[in-house]
Amino acid sequence: SNMGELCVRSVLVTGANRGIGLGLIQHLLGLPKPPQWVFATCRDPKGQRAQELQNLASKHRNLVIIPLEVANPASIKAAAAKVGEHLGGSGLNLLINNAGIVKITLLENETLEDMTETYTTNTVGPLLMGQAFLPLLKKAAQGSPGSGLSCSKAAIVNMSSSAGSIEDVFIWEFGQVVSYRCSKAALNMLTKCQSLAYKEHGVLCLALHPGWVQTDLGSSAGHT
Repeated sequence: SNMGELCVRSVLVTGANRGIGLGLIQHLLGLPKPPQWVFATCRDPKGQRAQELQNLASKHRNLVIIPLEVANPASIKAAAAKVGEHLGGSGLNLLINNAGIVKITLLENETLEDMTETYTTNTVGPLLMGQAFLPLLKKAAQGSPGSGLSCSKAAIVNMSSSAGSIEDVFIWEFGQVVSYRCSKAALNMLTKCQSLAYKEHGVLCLALHPGWVQTDLGSSAGHT
């Protein structure tokens, strides 16, 4: 079903303080039947960069802001526990792994540090998020009627990018961004693995390419 028909009780979006993440939060809150719980995570909820999110939270009681560093396993575990508390006995319907970083650099300038940091955030992050939130996703799947897989039941959506396509190598001239491309190609494979492993639990896993969006990340080397 398309986004207009999306009917979920609970959704979590990482990297929610700006760009696509913030746009998703605004969209979800504006739905005719908005989710009962919208969990927005970002690294520094109290900081200047999360101001818009704070403003939204003051207007929408169903929006909960949670601090989360997707490259930090302890931070992920703490966030999963917090989300579980809010949900009580019910599960999480939709996990959107949107947080990502890109470092604009030429291949000759790629470093171990940049490669590792980008991969850790863009690929390992969604892996660890899937592991930590699986119990809540399973709970949502069990509490939902029907045997089919759907975003309204229980799902993991990984925000990928056509920059990760080996065939297209989208806008190479714009920026070689090799670490970013590698991390997104790996994320596509991770998504495939998650879909095979989590299917038996009733959890749908898919990768979305949002198109080139004019966000801080899309227009320059932004940290979302």
